[in-house]
Amino acid sequence: MTSVVLNFRPAARKAVAIGTAVAVGLLSGCSSVAPSKTATGAGTGAMIGGAGGAIVGSNSSMGTGTGLVGGAAAGALIGGIVGMVQDAKDRREQDRLAQERAYQQELAKKRAEEAKLKASMEEELAIAEGFRISDLELNDAKKKLEQASDRLKKLRDERSAALAKKKELDDAHEKTLSTEAEIARLEEELARLKGEDVPGVPKKADAPAANTGKPGI
Repeated sequence: MTSVVLNFRPAARKAVAIGTAVAVGLLSGCSSVAPSKTATGAGTGAMIGGAGGAIVGSNSSMGTGTGLVGGAAAGALIGGIVGMVQDAKDRREQDRLAQERAYQQELAKKRAEEAKLKASMEEELAIAEGFRISDLELNDAKKKLEQASDRLKKLRDERSAALAKKKELDDAHEKTLSTEAEIARLEEELARLKGEDVPGVPKKADAPAANTGKPGI
């Protein structure tokens, strides 16, 4: 395979720029999308198309310059179309996100207004009901609350007292067991030291008399 290296002359580079500008102008005139990626795609397509067109032109009768311009224009057009499609896709995504944010903001605002309106209505109902309450009814409710609070306090005190008794009884049984165990240990120790019989402990056998070697009388 033969490798072809192109050294573009100033005129050729100018032709590429013209082709790119023409293609971008045509694309921009046909679309309202911001030509950021459109121009980028057109420029890249022009470079690739120009190089390809120069190679084709050099191997045909149309000449390198003609192939360069034609390839640049065609490449810019194709690259611009690709960039325009990407721009449109990005713009649609941005519009969708903007609409979603606007919807969420509007929904939050609506919920806040509904909550405020509900609180206001409940307050008005409470005020209206308050006008219908007599002093006798209010005093009777306060008296019932006081009696109920006293009854609850007595029940809680009774419960606490019963729980305290149970705990004291458990502590007394536990201390009694530990005390009796200590008494038994000390009785055994003192009896052993005194040489007395210890209840529950077998008595040690007396040691045999020492043999003096003398015949018995």
